Parts: sequence; C-alpha cells; structure tokens
Amino acid sequence: MDINIFVKILKDQHFTDYKKMSYKYGNDFKDFLNALDELYYKTLSLTDFDNHPIVFLENYATINQNVIKLLLHSQNQYYGIKAAEDEIISSSAIENIDFNRESVRNILRGLAPKDEEENRILGIKNGLEFIANTDNKITELNIYQLYMMTIGNFLSDDNKLKEGSYYRHDSVYIVSNRIEHIGLDYKKIPDFMKSLVEFINTEDSINDLIKAIIIHLYIAYIHPYFDGNGRMARLIHLWFLIQKGYQSTLFIPFSSQIEKSRKLYYKAYTTIEENKKYSGKIDVTPFILYFINNVYNKIIEESRTSNVLSVYEAELKKGLITEKETKLWKFVLSCYGMEEFSTKQLEKDYGDAAYATIRSFVLKFTNLGLLQSIHYGTRIKYKVNDN
Repeated sequence: MDINIFVKILKDQHFTDYKKMSYKYGNDFKDFLNALDELYYKTLSLTDFDNHPIVFLENYATINQNVIKLLLHSQNQYYGIKAAEDEIISSSAIENIDFNRESVRNILRGLAPKDEEENRILGIKNGLEFIANTDNKITELNIYQLYMMTIGNFLSDDNKLKEGSYYRHDSVYIVSNRIEHIGLDYKKIPDFMKSLVEFINTEDSINDLIKAIIIHLYIAYIHPYFDGNGRMARLIHLWFLIQKGYQSTLFIPFSSQIEKSRKLYYKAYTTIEENKKYSGKIDVTPFILYFINNVYNKIIEESRTSNVLSVYEAELKKGLITEKETKLWKFVLSCYGMEEFSTKQLEKDYGDAAYATIRSFVLKFTNLGLLQSIHYGTRIKYKVNDN
C-alpha cells in the first residue's frame, strides 16, 4: 500500500469509524485494514466470542505524563470522602440511577442507613473500601464478593444470580431502539472470566493505564451479569490501577469525567461492534482513544489543588494554624472538595464548633489564600482556592 495514503488515513479525524472511512477511501481502506492486521495490531490473550484474538493499536494516542505522576502520587487522605461521594454519584448516574447527594454524604460520614437507597449507597462505599485494600487481589471469588456487596444484594429476583453462581444464568441483550449488543453465551462466561483474571494478573509490556481500559471494555463486552455490568467495569478498572500502585486512583474523578462525556462513552462501545463488520476483528482502539482523550487527559485540567496544599503545609510548619483549624480544614477538603459552601452550612455539617469559630476560620484561611470568597449580592460563599 502507498505509504502516503496509509498515513493520510491514519491521521484522518474519523479514522476509528470504519463505516465512514470505507465510504471515503474505498479499496484503499481495505488495503489499510490489511496493513494494520499484518504490521500494526497488537494481539491480546483475550478473545472475542468466536475465539479470535482481540487487538488494539499500541502508541496511537498519548497519555499525558502528568496523569501518571498524579495517579502515582500519594494524595492527602482527607480528599477521600469527597472523591468517594463523586464516584458513587457519577458512576450510578451513568446507569440512570440518581442517588440523593445528602444521603451519600450521610453514609460516607458513618451514619447508619435509614432506607433501601442508603443501604445501596453503603454497599458501594463498602465496595470502594474493598478495592482500596491492596490485600484484596483480583480473583474470581473477590470479583464475585465485590459484585454482591455493591450490586448483587440489591437486585430484584429476576436479576439476581443463582445461589453459588458467580455469573448470570441466561442470555442478556443491550437494547436501545435496536439490539446494540448481545452478551456472551452464559455457558461460556466462566471460561472467559477466568481468561480475563489471568490477563489481569499476568505481567506484560502493556502500559498499565491502557491495560485498565482494556479490562474495563472486556467486562462490558462479556456482560457477565444481568445488571450492573458498567458499574463493575468501572470498579475493576480502578481496582486494577490500585493493585498496580497508583495510589491516587480513588482520589481522581474517573466516573464524573465519564458522565460528562456519556454519549461518547457509549459510542465508543458501539463503534467497536460496528467496525468488526469491516475488519472482522474486535479492535478496542476506539475505546482506548475515548478514555485517553475524555478521561485520563481531562484529569489534569481539573486537578489543581497541589499548590494550595503546599501553602497549607508551609503555614502549618510556621505554627500559624491551630489544631482546631486543622480539623476544620480537613473537614472542608473531605466534605466539599472544590465545591462552594457557606459559613452556616459548614457550621451545620461540622457540628462541633460555634459559629464564631467557623467565621474566624474562613476569614483567616481566606487571608492565607487557602480559601477564596465568592459574593452573591449580600451572601458570601467560600471554596478551596484553586487559582
């Protein structure tokens, strides 16, 4: 194939949409696909439903190196509650499950659940704590335990797993105005999931962040459960990165980034299915590109808190911050993150300080540059200073 045509197709902005590319380039695109197959595809130990190796294009898109540094960096532990809140709200919203944010906050603060919704929130909280524990390795048993505590125990009888079964016991279809995807034949799921767990735990040359994306896609592709496949795909994505030493994984807004680009997220899935009609292969490159451009590389744009934490540590070392103020600061980070709050709201939520103490704290931390004030007429709100 002419190298100039090959490069032109590879650089086309619609490169991953094989239907468009086939119309645009005709026989040249067929030659292009043959060249990918012979020279460029990296094959995986994972297979499609016809037992053909799944493939992807290595090094086609670049992950911002600052993302890797951020994920490897040990974060301030007090961001955990806010990050967990965002993860629970966003991952559930992707599946059109709307939890009350106040209920999520109550459960994360350790209050007992008062209804079925809060029981489900507690299950997800327990799941995040489960994957955060690096002693919990990714095995089929542990995947089953994670599924049951976060999703399985709260399903209707029609969607529950059979006693003693790790996976669904019947067919499943993903339907919009047409059938988008048919999950793997349920009789084959145990073998495919065993292969996936082996893939997860095998050391190889694949970039960890790319491998996490592939794991995510493969779970959604197999669809091992009647319900909750997307949530499990996202949880196991995070779990794999934690196992690989990316300490800040649970402090980063993965699911909130996916929620913001939900249409592109689902389009990446369907593009892979549509592309197979032209290439005969499950090529996961479209999903990898989606995740790099819309999730990983977006993280850096929204993670701007490192400077303010450095300022806080410097003022603390000078002895300018009291123990009470330290507790309030950590509470603000954990409960509000980068969201706005009022002094009255902080007084109510914190519950262990007089209003005068709260008022003094926000004024002092605003003067130190750790908080910024936002004026709404006569009302003032505050937030962590990200400027």
